[in-house]
Amino acid sequence: MFQNGISDASVDSKLQETVTKTVELLPELWKQAGQFQESLASYRRALLSQWNLDNDCCARIQKRFAVLLLHGGVEAGSPSLAAQTDGSFVPKSNLEEAILLLLILLRKWHLGKIQWDPSIMEHLTFALSLCGQTSILAKQFEELLPGTYHRCERWNNMALCYTGNGQDTTALNLLRKSLNKLEKPDDIMALLLAAKICSGDCFLASEGVEYARRAMANCQAADEHLKSVALHLLGVCLGKQAKVASSDQERSHLQAGALKSLDEAITLDRHNPDLIFDLGLEYAEHRNTNAALRCAKEFIDATGGSVLKGWRLLALVLSAQRRFSEAEVVTDAALDETAKWEQGELLRIKAKLKVAQSLPMDAVEAYRLLLGLVQARRKSFGSLRSSSQVCF
Repeated sequence: MFQNGISDASVDSKLQETVTKTVELLPELWKQAGQFQESLASYRRALLSQWNLDNDCCARIQKRFAVLLLHGGVEAGSPSLAAQTDGSFVPKSNLEEAILLLLILLRKWHLGKIQWDPSIMEHLTFALSLCGQTSILAKQFEELLPGTYHRCERWNNMALCYTGNGQDTTALNLLRKSLNKLEKPDDIMALLLAAKICSGDCFLASEGVEYARRAMANCQAADEHLKSVALHLLGVCLGKQAKVASSDQERSHLQAGALKSLDEAITLDRHNPDLIFDLGLEYAEHRNTNAALRCAKEFIDATGGSVLKGWRLLALVLSAQRRFSEAEVVTDAALDETAKWEQGELLRIKAKLKVAQSLPMDAVEAYRLLLGLVQARRKSFGSLRSSSQVCF
């Protein structure tokens, strides 16, 4: 260790180097040995004890600890309260602790204490997406220093975050900036996301049609999946646009285009449940109830009956065929397979089926159950919840 003799400075330097390497290596050795609880404890001792570690070493330990918490598959438990100061935040789960560590690393980078590491943002994206906090993730992308990401990439990432949080208008405005002719107008992923957002609003559907067609024009010939997605979104947007058409002729033309696009999409992706469902909806719009019925049954088979909208579509198509008793059997089966808080729409369908069969007292009973469900939900979630959360 001391080839040039011993001095106080050399002793201090070598001792600190040895301590630093030991503190950093020990958790990794425990991890390699499969002793994950010991590894977690070593990481915490490394970070909570006074080892005089430099910023880079501390950052490496924090990142590795966060990765183990996220992907190790072992519940770490809360840190010891003895190691906490009064009023400090104590994470209650692996996910909370990992997010805290990653945010600390981002803070160190903002202060210039460590070099930029893009994997920190990747792990933070995964962690915040897991707990549905995409609005916080969008804020982190917004606060990154200019030049960290290309501005279009940052806008697209923020748009994804806002979409995940239900803020579609904000997301679409960001995508419009990204898809400007002076930026990246041919970015397929941004085009598809913009079309997806527009497909949810009849008044934005015409804009979504344009995005979907641009995405199709930029798809590689061999990439059938992306082409199928673009055709799927084009069909949905055309169908939504038809709902606000100004004339019957325009409506008929748009509906025909929607059905053609969805048919082409399903030839490329035959087993996509969402595509099967949207094709069934479009057939129902065309009054082709037999084809719509077939799609509804295929969707239920593909999803194992676990998705409510498939049962609703099947019941409504049977009702349109005036097969009310069969529609009621389907509704009852769906009620047995559906969680209590999701039964509202099914109960409303059941009540309407009873009315159609001239059974008003049975309809009253169904509406009574629906009202009780709404009241129980209001009581459980509070009167300040939005109407979309308490009404059906």
